[in-house]
Amino acid sequence: MENKNTHKNALITHFVAGYPDMKSSLEIGRGLIEGGAAALEIQFPFSDPSADGPIIEFACRQALEAGFKVQEGFNLIQSLIEESDTPVYIMSYGSILFRLGIENFILKAKSLGVKGLIIPDLIPGSDEGLYRIGREAGIEIVPVIVPTVTEERVSRIMEEKPAWIYTALRAGITGKYTTIDQSNLDFLNNLKSFKVKVMAGFGIRSKEQIELLSPHCDASIVGTFILESMNTAIEKKIPLKEAAHAVVKALI
Repeated sequence: MENKNTHKNALITHFVAGYPDMKSSLEIGRGLIEGGAAALEIQFPFSDPSADGPIIEFACRQALEAGFKVQEGFNLIQSLIEESDTPVYIMSYGSILFRLGIENFILKAKSLGVKGLIIPDLIPGSDEGLYRIGREAGIEIVPVIVPTVTEERVSRIMEEKPAWIYTALRAGITGKYTTIDQSNLDFLNNLKSFKVKVMAGFGIRSKEQIELLSPHCDASIVGTFILESMNTAIEKKIPLKEAAHAVVKALI
């Protein structure tokens, strides 16, 4: 399952490890890869998320109630990386890393071939060593910003020399459709001066949105829309691998 996506603005697909169960999330990952996702953002579920909308929060809750363990998340990632060269990013929250130890978590992820971590509540300057340890281990730590961020804050974040930065297209939580206007595009354009790659997300649900963003960032992230599509597939008894493949094809 090799990644052959050549879309100018690459599609990064987000899904939750362990939802609706571990076996099914593996099939979702396989379908997303075969559909042409440029990268996978795999969320390790957490009981008290700060940035997730109701669809992702529900998926996380279901995964946790089914007994999700961090090691199972790593096993899922190992299987997908062994089958494909598609980059994998882990998204989660600081508490998950604290339980294992930040350094232990990073070294485990690195040993599996994980490309990077997205931990929105561990911000530069208050990150408990996340960025330093990531640099030393050679794994990307992707900071998350919103359009209301100050120039001073962006400059501080850039001191960490991130390879990528995750830009939420609006403040708040994920899921709700985002109307992309000129202010969004101007914000993305301004980030180019920092010579950093930009992934943009929050409320992206259509190919038209991705095409609009394409000249202004390097990748678009879609999560809630994918999970909604998986929920529909479950209701209609459509194989999840097939459904995941189809949703990527519809977006790229």
